[in-house]
Amino acid sequence: MVSLTTPVCDFGWKAPDFSLPGVDGMAWTPLDAMGPKGLLVMFICNHCPYVKAIRPRLVRDLAELKRDHGIHAIAIMSNDPAEYPEDSFENMKQVARDFDFPFPYVIDETQQVAKAYGAVCTPDFFGFNRSFELQYRGRFDASRKETAPEDARRDLFEAMKEVAATQRGPAEQIPSMGCSIKWKEA
Repeated sequence: MVSLTTPVCDFGWKAPDFSLPGVDGMAWTPLDAMGPKGLLVMFICNHCPYVKAIRPRLVRDLAELKRDHGIHAIAIMSNDPAEYPEDSFENMKQVARDFDFPFPYVIDETQQVAKAYGAVCTPDFFGFNRSFELQYRGRFDASRKETAPEDARRDLFEAMKEVAATQRGPAEQIPSMGCSIKWKEA
C-alpha cells in the first residue's frame, strides 16, 4: 500500500463532466448530484484503511452538509476491483447500505474520471461551488489509518460550510492523505 498526499487546491478549476453507474441503479453526473450551494466529489473505496477510519464521520458530516447547508456529494470508486475484490460493485452496494450513504456511490470502471480529476488517493476530496469551480482540495480531518480524536477539527465540514455561505473555500487547506488509487495495468 502506497500512501500519498493530494496537491494544493487549484481555485476555480472546473469540474470535469462524467456519467457513472451508481449502486442505486441510476447513472449520475455532476449536475445530477449538485446541491443548491455546492458539490463535494470524492474518490473513496471499500478496502482502504484511511477511508474506513473516517467512514462513520463522513456519513454524519455529509448528511449534515446536505440537510443544513445545501452541499450535496457524490462518491466515486475508481480502484481496479479485479485486484481488490473488496472494492467490487456488489461490495460497494453492501457498504452503501451498511453505512446508509446519504450520497450516490458510483463506479469509475475505466478510471477515466479519476484521471480527469487528477485523483491520486482514497480519500481524495474535490469541493466545488454551485458554478462547479474548485474551492477545496484538502483532508477530511486529522485522521490517518486511525480515526482522529472525537474533538478533532472537522476540516472538510468547515470548508464546505464556508463554500455554502460564500461560494469560496478557505485559503489554508491541509492536503488529504490516503492509499494510492489502484490503477489497472496498461
